[in-house]
Amino acid sequence: MSKSELTKTAEYLIYQEWGSKLGTFCCDEVMIGNQLDHHGIVDYLIYDTKGIWRCYEIKVTLADFRSTALKTFVGNYNYYVLPFELYQKVKHEIPNQIGVICFDRIPYVQKRPKKQELAVDKEVMYYSLIKSLARERNKLMKWIYFDLEDSRYKRRD
Repeated sequence: MSKSELTKTAEYLIYQEWGSKLGTFCCDEVMIGNQLDHHGIVDYLIYDTKGIWRCYEIKVTLADFRSTALKTFVGNYNYYVLPFELYQKVKHEIPNQIGVICFDRIPYVQKRPKKQELAVDKEVMYYSLIKSLARERNKLMKWIYFDLEDSRYKRRD
């Protein structure tokens, strides 16, 4: 399923505000674990050189927020990322330990999260981030070296 423009905007704003800082490593759509030991998919994951993992669940509609899909809150700090109008509708449904980032043109922390222990082993978190970053690098290399309009990926001259 392709991402909505609002979801893409939220991802970009998270990256721009927190993920692009020196000493941070980030990626979207990070599967935690592997196919046999799957803990869900984090919409956006940031790791910093202080050893802190931040997980972001992006929800742009009420139906998306209330869906039965797994919310992957496995980090030290976990956030919902919501348009402010949606936050107004669901703020009483958000667990106390989960933070909220609202966004319009700029993202801002509406509610601070409480620090938690990782829900999975940190080696699983490292593996998951590295695997996802490799996936994104492969996409970038195809984009740089091949014509993505041609499904056969002929080399550009």
